[in-house]
Amino acid sequence: MVQLTSILCAAILAAPALVSGAELPTGSWPASKGTVQLTAPQVVKAGTTFDGGMKTYERKGVTCTGQAEGGKSDAVFLVEAGATLKNVIIGKNQIEGVHCEQHDCTIQNVWWDDVCEDALSIKNGKASSVSRVLGGGARYADDKIIQQNGPGKVVIDGFYAQDFGKLYRSCGNCKTQYERHVEVSNVLAVNPKKAVTMINTNLGDTATISNLHLTSSKSDKTVCVWSKGVTSGEPSETGYGPSKSCIYTAKDVILSKRLLRA
Repeated sequence: MVQLTSILCAAILAAPALVSGAELPTGSWPASKGTVQLTAPQVVKAGTTFDGGMKTYERKGVTCTGQAEGGKSDAVFLVEAGATLKNVIIGKNQIEGVHCEQHDCTIQNVWWDDVCEDALSIKNGKASSVSRVLGGGARYADDKIIQQNGPGKVVIDGFYAQDFGKLYRSCGNCKTQYERHVEVSNVLAVNPKKAVTMINTNLGDTATISNLHLTSSKSDKTVCVWSKGVTSGEPSETGYGPSKSCIYTAKDVILSKRLLRA
């Protein structure tokens, strides 16, 4: 696991804290209190909370298939609307991680030890839907950590992302497209390959970013990337940086170009 340098730690401590919201992650990884292997996805029913007690949950007899698209039957957890999943570590033996099949879920202090296709997929819902990712973290994602396919908003607060392609992606080529919104705050992002957020500006998406601590050699090119969302084929990148769609200023991003290595 990457160990934060004293330089970065000093920068975090010196930066102004937000009045509200989650605490900024330190870059440390939680210890597992045991391993549970599931033969099928664990369903967290609407209106309930599943507390995993910081155990590692994964699928029995399953290994990661890389970026091959999976489905909800490949997930470790299926979290229904109005449900909360908390205090869980998702192990490496899985394909899809966690699915919020009907949006409006809360993912609290959940850690993905080695992301496969996606860590968290947020699907369906409506324009007023809000899903929340509070605390937790994910590492080693070749592509996306969080993918939003349905409409509505995703709130990401107090999250730690390490060695990843994109922290958040508004689906670039879903068969049915929607306007989507994401709010990112109090996030520590280490070594992003592509972007912290990637949104479809032609569909009216927005990304609002505050108190982002970013360790990258690519500077602000990785904070918020614009693309043209499509319903077939591949989306095209159209730009990056602050805009009416990517809502942040220089003071919202604390940058260190010193890459952190294992």
